[in-house]
Amino acid sequence: MRVNYLNSMNTSASALSAYRRWMNTVSENLANAQTTRTAEGGPYRRQEVAFESIAGKKETQESRASTAATPARTHPDHMTPAARPTGSVEDAPQVAARVSTDNETPFVQVYDPSHPDAGGDGYVEYPNVNPVTEMVNLILASRAYEANVAALAADKRMQEMALSIGKV
Repeated sequence: MRVNYLNSMNTSASALSAYRRWMNTVSENLANAQTTRTAEGGPYRRQEVAFESIAGKKETQESRASTAATPARTHPDHMTPAARPTGSVEDAPQVAARVSTDNETPFVQVYDPSHPDAGGDGYVEYPNVNPVTEMVNLILASRAYEANVAALAADKRMQEMALSIGKV
């Protein structure tokens, strides 16, 4: 079985990027929680983040057959080009964050006839941002980010230990 040691680092790095994007989106939501007028008109609409896994390249039956016949301890330079492992960092699963606008949650209506954005009935539409929900999301995103940093550090330590085995 061929393993590219950079795959786990690449997966953690893509997760770090996705969680950073989530934290930035939550920060933007919190910053605009009281914005009643945007350039598009109307109050700010909450942004949501959805995560999706983007699998690495699919291994074909042909590539599986060629690597299955390869002895595990043969150096790639001693193999025929067809039998050499062809794995790359791009084979690692990736995590992507997609940002979308929350158009389903209604705006918050507050009666304030003195507000410049109040309608004819005296009500002001405030963004559909709940600060408590956003703070919970921010904590979740930061904890997930920290967990991925720890996984990256553990992977680095394991690779350093593996490299030091032959130095004894």
